[in-house]
Amino acid sequence: MEMAFGLNLSVLNAVNPLRAWLLFGALAVSACQMPTPQPQPNAPSFGTYLGSETRLLDGDLVNFKVRMSGSLEKRDLIDYSECVAAQYTLVRGYAFARHVRTTVDQQGSVWAADAIYTISSTIPRGLRTIEAEVIVDACHARGIPTV
Repeated sequence: MEMAFGLNLSVLNAVNPLRAWLLFGALAVSACQMPTPQPQPNAPSFGTYLGSETRLLDGDLVNFKVRMSGSLEKRDLIDYSECVAAQYTLVRGYAFARHVRTTVDQQGSVWAADAIYTISSTIPRGLRTIEAEVIVDACHARGIPTV
């Protein structure tokens, strides 16, 4: 007498072998569990994105201001501003950006970052360059808004 999931398979086989195996298969599949979503690495655990502002300063020089609230670190705002800069770069039809500077300030529970980037169609000179498409994909994977 075969047993699976507490069922006597020989009894089911006597009724209809095809139905028995279909039932067995359904039970086996229903025993599987979907994986539990894991928190994204480096995503802020206690923050809320409050939006961004973008201002073209001159030609390829762009200012990005982002705001967040909650228990954060400066890195959270720097990452958010980079995500917004990368998306803006793509929207403008460019592929690369170079980070010029970012300042971060906190007033109460609201944090603000003020970032400056240059955007270009070719990879710019400098050490702090980003490939916009790669950064936007990474931001979406980490749950960071790009607007």
